[in-house]
Amino acid sequence: MEIIYWVLIIALLIIGFVGLIYPIIPSVLFIFGAFILYGFLFTFEPFNVWFWMIQILFVVLLFGADYLTNLIGVKKYGGSKAGIWGSTIGLLIGPFVIPVFGILIGPFLGAVIGEMLVNKTNWNSALKVGLGSLIGFISSVITKGIIQAIMVIYFLIAVL
Repeated sequence: MEIIYWVLIIALLIIGFVGLIYPIIPSVLFIFGAFILYGFLFTFEPFNVWFWMIQILFVVLLFGADYLTNLIGVKKYGGSKAGIWGSTIGLLIGPFVIPVFGILIGPFLGAVIGEMLVNKTNWNSALKVGLGSLIGFISSVITKGIIQAIMVIYFLIAVL
């Protein structure tokens, strides 16, 4: 039975990392869910107050990292709220419309379209904003991946 429990916990952790590529999946919640599942299936004993405080801090950082990296990427390249909204919409829709490359093309096109429709930005400026959105997204994935890995390592250190 213990093997089945670990398979379930590991499945939640894997889904958490898949959420880096498919942002519609709330990745950090699956990782946090794996910790809680471990507690219910085994024991909460290894999780002291510091463990929960640190993990909750990481959760807050992850939610903030998503928004901030996109905001910084778009703003740095001259984008507006329209570019940020377009990028976010493209990020959510892209992976489903274009299965493999949509995760990269979606935010780029969303930012470009948002800037061109709302602000009547010229093509070159809109492309720069799209590039900024893409850089922001890639930075977000890397940052979130590192934070999630730290969360999982800390969990494993606590339970093993």
